[in-house]
Order: sequence, then structure tokens, then C-alpha cells
Amino acid sequence: MALKLYNSLLRKKELFKPLKAKQVSMYVCGITPYDTTHLGHSFTYVHSDVLVRYLKYLRYQVNYTQNVTDIDDDILRKAKEVGQDWRELGDFWTKQFLKDMKDLNVLPPNHYIKATSSIAMMIRIIRVFLDSKYAYNSGGNVYFRVKKFRDYGKLSKYSIAEMEEFLKERGGDPNDENKENPLDFILWQAKKVGEPFWKSPFGDGRPGWHIECSAMIHKFLGEQIDIHGGGFDLIFPHHESEIAQSESYTGKKPFVKYWMHAAMVYYQGEKMSKSLGNLILIKDLLKKYSANEIRWSILSHHYRDSWKFSERELDNSQEALSAIRSLPYSGIKPNMKKLNKFFEYLNDDLNTKNALDEIDKLVKEKTSSSEIRAALYILGFNLN
Repeated sequence: MALKLYNSLLRKKELFKPLKAKQVSMYVCGITPYDTTHLGHSFTYVHSDVLVRYLKYLRYQVNYTQNVTDIDDDILRKAKEVGQDWRELGDFWTKQFLKDMKDLNVLPPNHYIKATSSIAMMIRIIRVFLDSKYAYNSGGNVYFRVKKFRDYGKLSKYSIAEMEEFLKERGGDPNDENKENPLDFILWQAKKVGEPFWKSPFGDGRPGWHIECSAMIHKFLGEQIDIHGGGFDLIFPHHESEIAQSESYTGKKPFVKYWMHAAMVYYQGEKMSKSLGNLILIKDLLKKYSANEIRWSILSHHYRDSWKFSERELDNSQEALSAIRSLPYSGIKPNMKKLNKFFEYLNDDLNTKNALDEIDKLVKEKTSSSEIRAALYILGFNLN
């Protein structure tokens, strides 16, 4: 059975076939480091890690890129609030995030990029948009002209009214008087007193959120990529706007072949988020549970299924891993045919939930620990 992945763009599972034989280009939207990272973030990045590991197991060469949005309204607001330099604030929380990922045995991407390192590329793209009328300068800001990209909305499938409503909730401003159209989005913001800025042909300022990812992908992975991932809440407006920018810049070439979005984690009746403060922190969980137990709990949910955090799940993870450790280690070469069902589940849109259930079943059947360890290694568990 060949690998199939669910494509958010087409709303269906598709046979995975990369643009280039045995080579995979993959980008996952990273954090905005203005505050602590939490279990909701880890859900996305642990599942992305399993995908990378499984692709490598299938003998694909994976070029995995992840960004860090180190210049953003939230960072500047938080830096002012705590009286800290925005760079120092971003560096502090980026280091904490990277430590959390290392502690969870998440492999580092090939490229881990700060948005501020690619501003020259952003300026180059924006200049092209201004020349081709895909963008306009108004009130010192540069906006992307959404009406020029007729397919705007093809990823989210939202109506114009729905997009305008979501824009209010997710950092946009449909009522901005400088806009020609409520859905137009900022490519470049005019500098403000007390804020960092960069020089550009269209005025001193800083980049908008969406252009950062388009520029970094173009710079490090090229005009088209195989897989683009991130949280479900990034579909609109972020990923929708990335498509509009990237396909307009390259001349309508399909920007991404497979869009993959991780579901949300809920706690105390709400989506886990920094703004609500209902956070479960990895560094706190690690005081009581091992990295393997946290990873098991995360992977016991399919990446497209939303779930509510419960500490009982971590206790169940302890029991499952304890049963595995109690198996005598034979040291013999694993018989991978015994893992056919395990691979069948991974090939079905990376169904880690069923894959772990299959491992549980094999443990109960007293299957050799060699096979079980081989399966867990593919899923990124560290049993040393």
C-alpha cells in the first residue's frame, strides 16, 4: 500500500507523488516567539516530525524548512509591555521552543529561518507586485490587490462575507480606510514611531505577516513545494494569502501540491491559546512525564482530529510504554512483515492513532520487542 495524504485544498486523500522523484520539499509554519509555547504547538510539530521520519524511512530525501516569525505586531506589543528589546524577547522564546522540541525528540528542520533574514527577498517580490498592479501603495502601506487573484478563497472555500468575518478575528482589519477592498492584505507596513523598520523603495517600514512565508519558501525551497503544513487556524487568512502571493509572483504555477493542516487542542472548554491563557506547557509536563509518554499521548490522536487535553491520557501512555519496556529485548533483527498493519495505518494519511493501537495489540500478543522497537523508532520514540 502506497502513502496517501489528505490534501486540504482538494478535501480528499491523494496518493503521494512528489514533484521530483524521491525528493520532498516541505515547509511548516513556525512560531511567533513572543510568549511560551504549549501542547497545541507541539501537536503540530510532533506530527510534522513523524511525517518527516516516515518519508525518510520510505527513502525520500526530505528538505524540511520551518520559519520563526521574529517580527510581528504581537512581538512588538509584548516587548513594549514587558520593557524588553523585541530581538531579545524573540530570541528568548525561540530558544525555549527549540528546547521543548529537542526534549520531545523532534528532529530539527534542514532550514530554521528567521523572517528578518529574508527581508531583501520580500522587498523584491513586493516590487514585482507593484509593477504588475498586484499591489498598491496607500497611506504609506503596500497592499495586495485580492481582486487581481481570482482564485482567492480556493483553500478555505469561505464566502466573501465569511472571509471578512474571520479577518476581524485573526489579525486583519477589513475596515482599514486605506484599502481598496476589505480583503486586501498588507505586504509592507509604514514605519511607526518607536518600532523597528527597514529601508525599501516604497518607504521605510516592515513586512506584513503573509509575505514572510512566501519569501522564505521561494528563497529556500523554490517556486513550488510538495508539502505545506501548519495549524488548521492558519488556513485563512495566512495560507490563503500565501497562495495568492506565490502563484501571482511565479505566474500561476501551483504553489503547493499537498496542503496539510493539524487540528486544534482544547483545554478548559476552549481552544488552547496564548490569548486565553489556558495553556499546558511542555516544560511543566516534563516534570512528571517522560518525553516518550508525552509523544505517545500526542500521537494517540490523528493529526486532523481535534481533542481535549486530559492528564488521564498521559497516565495511559505511561502504562502502554511500561508494558513495552517489560518485554524481553531479544536483539534479533525485526521481521518487518509482522508490522504490515502498522504500515498500512501510516500509509493511510499518517494515522498514528491506529498505528499505536496496533503496537498495543502486538504487545498483548507478546510479539518480539524487536518489531515493536522498530515501529516506535519510526514514530520518533527514543527507547535507549
